[in-house]
Amino acid sequence: LPHDLPAWHGHRDGRRLVKTDKVLHVVGSGPAGLAAAQAALAAGAKVCLIDDNHAPGGQIWRGGPARWTDARALDFWKTLHGHPDLTHMQGAQVIGCVDANTLLLEIEGRGVPVPFERLVLCAGARELALPFPGWTLPGVTGAGGLQALIKGGMPVAGRRVVVAGSGPLLLATALTAARAGAQVAAVVEHQPLARLSAFGLKLLSRHRKKFVQAASLFAALRGVPYVTGAQIVAARGGDTLRSVVVRPPSRQKEYACDFLAAGFDLVPPPDLARALRCDIADGAVRVDGLLRTSRANVWAAGECTGIGGVDKAVAEGRIAALDALGLRPSARDMPGLRTARAFAALLARTFAPDAALRAMCQPDTIVCRCEDVPAASLLPHRDWREAKLATRVGMGPCQGKTCGPACEFLYGWPQHDVRMPIMPASARALSQIE
Repeated sequence: LPHDLPAWHGHRDGRRLVKTDKVLHVVGSGPAGLAAAQAALAAGAKVCLIDDNHAPGGQIWRGGPARWTDARALDFWKTLHGHPDLTHMQGAQVIGCVDANTLLLEIEGRGVPVPFERLVLCAGARELALPFPGWTLPGVTGAGGLQALIKGGMPVAGRRVVVAGSGPLLLATALTAARAGAQVAAVVEHQPLARLSAFGLKLLSRHRKKFVQAASLFAALRGVPYVTGAQIVAARGGDTLRSVVVRPPSRQKEYACDFLAAGFDLVPPPDLARALRCDIADGAVRVDGLLRTSRANVWAAGECTGIGGVDKAVAEGRIAALDALGLRPSARDMPGLRTARAFAALLARTFAPDAALRAMCQPDTIVCRCEDVPAASLLPHRDWREAKLATRVGMGPCQGKTCGPACEFLYGWPQHDVRMPIMPASARALSQIE
């Protein structure tokens, strides 16, 4: 087990060879987790990398090293793969905490307690699913969800795809689908053209590399209709999706499609941080300038500290690992983090879901798909807890991970509670708690 790692080994500190007994645990092997693991190994520590996927990379580098094209991902894996000081726990779902300094994992149906001394949370993000008529039809997914399915091998060649919602993820999803052979019928962006133009000008003046990336996405998708200032009215079909109706500024338009990828935002998953008694602010794990949480031995990095993309995740992962080991970031680390966070703030200002999207949800629209709870049943209630007691919203298999953020957006109901297990788990795994 990870806590059985050897107690010490040598590493260089200036000109002197010193001994260390430091072991760093990292939850999540997306960009932030891989950056943290690489920085820690380079500093001479031992690393236990924990991830619920069976391949590293998270969502953005999904598919494993054989499919990666980002040079940073390949560089991280070149350092990590086969490193004698790395324990890589794959297919390991964190389902809670045994105590303040022990995680409880489920691996192949078994509960595995993993004690830690220093922990970096790199838990990534979830998609914000906003309800609209027909959103539960087979064929309707999140924008990132469709990306994941395609990268996982789902065939879409020749199938018709509409990507709708808001944010840069729409273009990335459309390009993933197009490269897999899909016919992308349209990209439907909720934000108006004027706001998008202002965003582009700020990219050009302050984040030139991001501007080039955006321009290359548009160039690769030339010929695909890009509809701005529009929102979804309804997805239509019988047993499966047949079309989607959108409302641009002029008049409604219906697109025939086999898949609708609807993405409105990403939200940090606060469950594990709350279970560890870390402070949450504005839905994200609260950290200081060195990625320290309110817990003395817990750091957080990447999307769980606030949505900002791969550059922010990589910068934060590295700095968090170094600080966890008592080391100072390099002269280039902090400026890079400031630039990445400035871009994250620009994204948030431009693409944050606005109140107009609430109009997509009609009284008979299902909000909690696990328990079939429509919006009309939720309207009379004052908060999340009261609604749960009266309607069972958030009490199905997803434990409110889908409908909870939707209810916060629709009704202003924040979720403050966290209960074990934080993810669905087997009784066998939960028996390890005692």
